Amino acid sequence: MKILAKFGALTCMIAQLAGAAAANPLQFPGSPEMRPATPEGLVTVSAGEQYFTAYTTGYSYWDNTPPGSAAIARPVIHSRAGGTGTYHDPVTIAVGYRLVGGRARLDFPAGTRFYLPHLQRYAIVEDICGDGPQPHLTGCARGKNGLPWLDVYVDGSDVGAATANDCMYRLTGFYDVIINPRKGYAVSHGPIAESGCATR
Repeated sequence: MKILAKFGALTCMIAQLAGAAAANPLQFPGSPEMRPATPEGLVTVSAGEQYFTAYTTGYSYWDNTPPGSAAIARPVIHSRAGGTGTYHDPVTIAVGYRLVGGRARLDFPAGTRFYLPHLQRYAIVEDICGDGPQPHLTGCARGKNGLPWLDVYVDGSDVGAATANDCMYRLTGFYDVIINPRKGYAVSHGPIAESGCATR
């Protein structure tokens, strides 16, 4: 399991961010409840795009809800979870949410784009995650160590549950991600599990 992606020199900064975010774990970058970004937590890359550290996991065709499906809760580009990872066909990503006035408010709005350097793929928020009878209070809805939690769809429908599970384990960790990315970053095309699940 990788603990930190090799993208940017943020080793010292991550420790500062984790401590600051722990004091207010629900104020994620992009969240409506978020305070103004601090230099330690949300760093400008270029006009319109910024990067921060997130806890990244994966979910597959086999452990989706319902299992054995590619159903998603907030379709934007796709009607089912998928994507090849390009800017125009980003991979589906699920995020946590909380209930506000009885309605789900996502940590990042549906349609928010990311670039995931460790996977060399663009991703887009099209799903929500969480487990148990109160999914808005568990799992990725609570973040990890005070940082946002992003759950990337790895697919796996063509390679089986065991391979998909291994892929999800391999990509789990803390990585730098770019929100509102520009076009033109390097892309490894294809479903993540089916294309070898390589991380950088």
